[in-house]
Amino acid sequence: MSNVRDYLKEREKRLGSGSTVTQNKPSYKDKIRNHKLTIFYRAALVIVLIAAVAAFLVVQWKNKVFTESAVISSAPVTFVQGAKVEALGNSLLLYSKDGASCLDAKGNTLWNLTFEMQEPMVSICNDVAAIGDYNGRTVYVVSSSKQLGTVNTNLPIRKVCVAQNGVVAAVLDDADITRIQLYNGNENTDTDIIDIKATMDKSGYPMSLSLSPNGKLLAISYLHVDSGEMKSTVGFFNFGEVGKNESGNYVSGYDYLNTVVPYIQFMSNNTAFAVSDDRIVFFEGNEKPNNIASAFLEEEVQGIYYNENYVGLVYNDQTGEAAYRLDVYNAAGGKVHSLLFDIEYTDIIFNKDQIIIYNDIDCQICSMNGVDKFTGQFEKASSLIVPTSSVYRYIAVTGSSIDTIELH
Repeated sequence: MSNVRDYLKEREKRLGSGSTVTQNKPSYKDKIRNHKLTIFYRAALVIVLIAAVAAFLVVQWKNKVFTESAVISSAPVTFVQGAKVEALGNSLLLYSKDGASCLDAKGNTLWNLTFEMQEPMVSICNDVAAIGDYNGRTVYVVSSSKQLGTVNTNLPIRKVCVAQNGVVAAVLDDADITRIQLYNGNENTDTDIIDIKATMDKSGYPMSLSLSPNGKLLAISYLHVDSGEMKSTVGFFNFGEVGKNESGNYVSGYDYLNTVVPYIQFMSNNTAFAVSDDRIVFFEGNEKPNNIASAFLEEEVQGIYYNENYVGLVYNDQTGEAAYRLDVYNAAGGKVHSLLFDIEYTDIIFNKDQIIIYNDIDCQICSMNGVDKFTGQFEKASSLIVPTSSVYRYIAVTGSSIDTIELH
């Protein structure tokens, strides 16, 4: 019997020990959960590593410096003597007193237009242009793909500007009254959409005007002199539903005493800026633009350049370190960069976060964070540089060809 009791006791010990092991052993659900967590942590680690490597490569690319430029393709072109060339979207607009044409980057003619003008004036908004004759009475409206329409005025033209949708604003001379008239440039017309009258004794003389890309807003800078006191007014007109409820479509305006505002420009549908002889002013609003920022200028502005994100003012450098200084502002009016340079520039382009400064031979490309990306010379003298979708590839217009240039 003692053997049986000993056996039973030993058996109970073994069973008890086995039940403890069973209780501590992970369940099937726990194993699945632990396996999923392991996979998640591994995937998260891989994603973090990939993001870190990508960020490193982006930083390296942004800080990459190029030492030379190379022509990777060239299309021979014959230009009419005296013709001027401008970027029209991704194409090229050529115009002279005898007509205009549009070419693509390979030198193919997209359209031709013949006319006779004494002093052609051109206004461009993205890939739409208005070509008018100073003191003439005809404005041709074109896009990069075709001619959109012709505007005929009954008064001499002094200034023109165009919107992306083909709306044209023209300053017309009418003896003691200066008229600003809007036309639909998408058709052949001699009927204005809106007629705004300006007289020196009331509103003043229009110094500059600009349409928003969608043609909804018009900004006009007026100069007014009363009893020997000079005053400039920046006025905004709205041709949408909001403007219909306002007298003369006038929705907002700002006066500036003892200063001239010869330049006003829309950057986008809801941002604009104006430059006077003593300040730069920024406006924002797609219905009734408000003055959101101002900065006083202590030096004479030598040049004004802009795109939808930045405005650049060029000054003669006073420190002696360089020939010129470029101060860059964002659309909110904040000064974001200042650059010293020595190139006797013919143009300055803002392209993404690049600043491209060039003349016919020399070129300097900088980033907004202060990195000098490229400083060098072109293989051939170029009258125009046009950025492409590739950040470091450009179209260069020479005296006899259209070249595609790539930085290396």
